[in-house]
Amino acid sequence: MEARAIARHIRMSPRKVRLVVDQIRGLSVNEAYAILQFSKKSAAEPVSKTLHSAVANAQVKAQDEGSVLDVDDLMVHEVFVDEGPTLRRWRAAAQGRAAPRRHRTSHITVVVNTKEA
Repeated sequence: MEARAIARHIRMSPRKVRLVVDQIRGLSVNEAYAILQFSKKSAAEPVSKTLHSAVANAQVKAQDEGSVLDVDDLMVHEVFVDEGPTLRRWRAAAQGRAAPRRHRTSHITVVVNTKEA
């Protein structure tokens, strides 16, 4: 039973989010929840929300098929971070110049699957 969730336009650099995502790839959902809950990285919050959404999508998908899905049987099958659009802003610099500031965004994709698959 494969289900996915995508969080788009997260106002965080993809490089920072990938540090958190690499920790939960291939783990069971319960272990991933535990790692994200106690992580000090601020990127853990949007990744956790996306993981919760993917698990909820799997439960609804199983319910539509008429079967019962146990959350303990789910694994983080695939998780990756893509770069979203960059917000370009300007900040005052010395001698009347303008210095560019790039606010990067991320797209987080989480795919959960049962352990048998």
